[in-house]
Amino acid sequence: MALKQCIDNYIRAKDGNRPHLMPRAFSQDAVLEMEVLTESISFPARVEGVQGITETLVSQFATRYENVYTFCIGNAPVGVPSFECKWLVVMSEKATGLARVGHGRYEWQLSEQTGRLDALKIVIADMLVLPAETVTALSAWANSLPYPWCPPSRLEEDLPDLPEISVLREIIGELQHP
Repeated sequence: MALKQCIDNYIRAKDGNRPHLMPRAFSQDAVLEMEVLTESISFPARVEGVQGITETLVSQFATRYENVYTFCIGNAPVGVPSFECKWLVVMSEKATGLARVGHGRYEWQLSEQTGRLDALKIVIADMLVLPAETVTALSAWANSLPYPWCPPSRLEEDLPDLPEISVLREIIGELQHP
């Protein structure tokens, strides 16, 4: 299986609460490493095995968040076993209704033996917490973008002009440059 297909399966599994897709993305012995550089969200530093990764990134995640759109910024990988890309996520908290916008970097490693991911490192650079009133506009914006592979140049298209999300413009500027 190509690396792009594994990444697409992971994004669909996480964003849509579809744990059954995770074995299509990850090998049985895969390892997840998380580097969280913000205090506004928490994850374990290391998770081993597809079951543990599924529990952490799909099942537990889905109990807390909805309206999830995860974007890999740039072009999809072609014919390579490893790949890095920036990411952006837009979502809302189920319990509070607050909007969340995060960004960081993915580092993917494909096992040539299994054709599945055997390692994923997720760096969470920041996770903004925004008023609940911004969820509708942010979700509409996220829904208008190419998904899940989004060219950096498209990120500013139809971005809502809300004072509460002015810091999001700064993040988009960071995502648009190498």
